[in-house]
Amino acid sequence: MPGLIGKKIGMTSVFGEEGNMIPCTVIEAGPCVVTQIKTLEKDGYEAVQLAFDDVKEKSCNKPMLGHFKKAKTNPKRKLYEFKGFQQDLKLGDLITVDLLKDDLWLDISGLSKGKGFQGVVKRHGFAGVGQATHGQHNRMRAPGSIGSSSYPSRVFKGMRMAGRMGGDNVMMISLTIVKVIPESNLLLVKGSVPGAKGSYLIIQQ
Repeated sequence: MPGLIGKKIGMTSVFGEEGNMIPCTVIEAGPCVVTQIKTLEKDGYEAVQLAFDDVKEKSCNKPMLGHFKKAKTNPKRKLYEFKGFQQDLKLGDLITVDLLKDDLWLDISGLSKGKGFQGVVKRHGFAGVGQATHGQHNRMRAPGSIGSSSYPSRVFKGMRMAGRMGGDNVMMISLTIVKVIPESNLLLVKGSVPGAKGSYLIIQQ
């Protein structure tokens, strides 16, 4: 699916046509530069590589500097390949947020916030309230039994336990476009999207 690379700016709220308040995420969507066009003959598949967000030359290695030089653009921080672009594109073309102005829904993916090591109540939604009588006083948020001793004498793979939480690639599907502001390269979508402020997002039609 064709799309854009964006950056999460933050959240706000706007008033809809009926006067209701709509919570929105503000995304800086593009402009993205076409840095490579993959073809079936040369690469085995068809795709368009887009690049977003300028970076200093000293932060880019020589092979990538040559890659960006072919597209006649400044070094970029984020690259991503999209399939399904219908328009005829060439190296160095700019893709802006205007691409999305006629859409109603988008799929947006990003890296979720890292939460570190968390227990089963926060990580898996366990109830966390056990029997508080009979001398028990400190096991309210404990996971409980994780398996039998006699059989199967092991812990099954996939058992929900405490561990590292967050930092996963998450996709939110069918998000509603609230507003597109082409002059500022801004996109407002209803609800929240994965990631912290300043994190990169993949926006797909």
